[in-house]
Amino acid sequence: MTQDSQVSGCPFHQKQRAEGALTNAASSKNTDWWPNALNLDILSQHDSKTNPFDPNFNYKEAFKSLDLEAVKQDLRELINSSQDWWPSDYGSYIGMFVRTAWHLAGSYRKQDGRGGANTGNQRFAPLNSWPDNVNTDKGRRLLWPIKKKYGNKISWGDLIILAGTVAYEEAGLKTFGFGGGREDIWHPEKDVYWGDEREWLAPTKNRYGSDEDRSTLSNPLAAVQMGLIYVNPEGVDGVQDPLRTAQDMRVTFDRMGMNDEETVALTAGGHTVGKAHGNGKAELLGADVESADVEFQGLGWHNPEGTGNGANTMVSGLEGAWTTHPTKWDNEFFYLLFTYDWEKTVSPAGGKQWEPVNIKEEDKPVDAHNPNVRRNPMMTDADMALKVDPEYRKIAERFWRDPEYFSEVFARAWFKLTHRDMGPKSRYLGPDVPAEDLIWQDPISKVNYTLSETEIEELKAKLLNSGLAPVELINTAWDSARTFRSSDYRGGANGARIRLTPQREWIGNEPERLNKVLSKLEEIQAGLEKKVSIADLIVLGGAAAVEQAAKAAGVDIKVPFTPGRGDATQEQTDVYSFEDLLPKYDGFRNWVKDEYAVKPEELLLDRAQLLGLTAPEMTALIGGMRVLGTNYAGAPEGVFTDNVGVLSNDFFVNLTDMNFKWNPVGENKYEIVERRTGEKKWTATRVDLVFGSNSILRAYAEVYAQDDNKEKFVRDFVKAWTKVMDADRFDVK
Repeated sequence: MTQDSQVSGCPFHQKQRAEGALTNAASSKNTDWWPNALNLDILSQHDSKTNPFDPNFNYKEAFKSLDLEAVKQDLRELINSSQDWWPSDYGSYIGMFVRTAWHLAGSYRKQDGRGGANTGNQRFAPLNSWPDNVNTDKGRRLLWPIKKKYGNKISWGDLIILAGTVAYEEAGLKTFGFGGGREDIWHPEKDVYWGDEREWLAPTKNRYGSDEDRSTLSNPLAAVQMGLIYVNPEGVDGVQDPLRTAQDMRVTFDRMGMNDEETVALTAGGHTVGKAHGNGKAELLGADVESADVEFQGLGWHNPEGTGNGANTMVSGLEGAWTTHPTKWDNEFFYLLFTYDWEKTVSPAGGKQWEPVNIKEEDKPVDAHNPNVRRNPMMTDADMALKVDPEYRKIAERFWRDPEYFSEVFARAWFKLTHRDMGPKSRYLGPDVPAEDLIWQDPISKVNYTLSETEIEELKAKLLNSGLAPVELINTAWDSARTFRSSDYRGGANGARIRLTPQREWIGNEPERLNKVLSKLEEIQAGLEKKVSIADLIVLGGAAAVEQAAKAAGVDIKVPFTPGRGDATQEQTDVYSFEDLLPKYDGFRNWVKDEYAVKPEELLLDRAQLLGLTAPEMTALIGGMRVLGTNYAGAPEGVFTDNVGVLSNDFFVNLTDMNFKWNPVGENKYEIVERRTGEKKWTATRVDLVFGSNSILRAYAEVYAQDDNKEKFVRDFVKAWTKVMDADRFDVK
């Protein structure tokens, strides 16, 4: 929602082009022939074969060798220059780099942690061609000489966010800090769900359960329309109504992890610098980045009018700066917003905006390319919402009265916006990382002990002889670790937040069983001379139980265990934000909380991808979890074995046995019966049977069903299990 937010009706609808691009791109896919087939592509989304770096390349080590101050100095020089091929506004690229960084980070959504700046995904479709991201391609291209100079030592994700932060510093803001560590991807994240629409900027009704209740925005989406980062700056569906726009802002910014104060600060602070561009004819613009022909070399939205840039730049269709001095960090946004009355106007491109009535000449900003001419400032519908919404206005008036407070709140909100998807602070790199632990970083107390192999084995024995059933230990370890999201690196077993509110009360964690296990673990901990964390005891308990189950299957194997997890406190836990990690489905434990429009097997893929699993790893885990009897509430579905608790390959053997047939008997329920006698043998869900029906998953299932792969199955299960348990151990990676 910064400098050049997309608007309805102007200028980048390009409905036919967008539809055509989507249709042509998909014309040769199997999904055209079999649209209902389960698509497993999301589990190989970042295949190593797409990565051009050597297998031993370590970005963390490369970044450590970077002279960050030299990069910042190069950025300062670039910011205060003007390149012939894309002239800067007011002789400064402050607005350009703020917007490019903002729109990279702004796609983050808290429900599933996807989007954001962490992967540099703005370089690829669909984000590089979103209407709201128009001309961010120019921002990246302006940064190319610096990226070229420092090469592998700084990723695109880190460079873009650093450029936006340095731009604010050049404007005069004391920023909160910067942390590197964003590793670039090398292929589009084409399987991320951004909405069902097949055209850009389709009416918002497509995303809402009720047009009148804006809180019914479809999960996990945050933006109000396909192709937007936040809300429509012209108003809901292009109708100027700041009070209604405020409703969209409140929901959308909350979906991106921001409260009301942060929302006001970001809106005003984002519009304190830079300008919107809409001085031309929208219908003349060329194709977006992904659709443009080869001669445009990865640049989109070519404007044939005049120079096509500078005074002829077209972006959002709105035209003008928000403040009198658009390259300076100051309080002019609030001064202009509250000092003047504002009326509805139309930009040269037809964009709906607001302009002040009877503004003093000295309060007008000069033209971006002619300092001898002054222009009216403008406001979007979202800006006006800060004036008319009662709660937003209270915050905005305080910011107006207290510029220092505004600067502090904005600096922190900007840091949060640009780092929210990086996970815990232990992942941050560089000398500019703030020392303060922030609640949204999910801090965890550090431990100061080590464990020898002998001590680990002694603890395993205590856990197995505690009176707790192996399945109770396994389920507690799984439930603690399964909250991990590789999208934004939140959740996981480290911190043992499963023992805190809200996780301790989550129905998916079976509170009665969980409380029993936690009480016993706390009792064991109290009797230890070395106070091993509950987090480590939870994971070690699961490892010990898995080892025991493997031994019962005839495979002597040690489950890897790395101690060092800390126990978070309730004070270190943001209860509200952790509700976004609430499990509503878990195919690994054969559980779905409610009925959903999405099929259970598709929900399984979503969970597996967030856990960072491949399709073979997911398959091994499902087969093992079923025979271990880990189903939610002990449900029998999918437990295709007569030896529950033994880590055998029975799930796959019986699933692929043609002596059985599979009959649907209810919603998401099937009976497995013997063909010869008609006797019911087992029951199953769709998640179970998809491993026999889907051709790819069946191929994996057949591998594990083979007589010569019984031990391979156990070893693969242990490897996948350990990957989940250690997914959040950034301190040892």
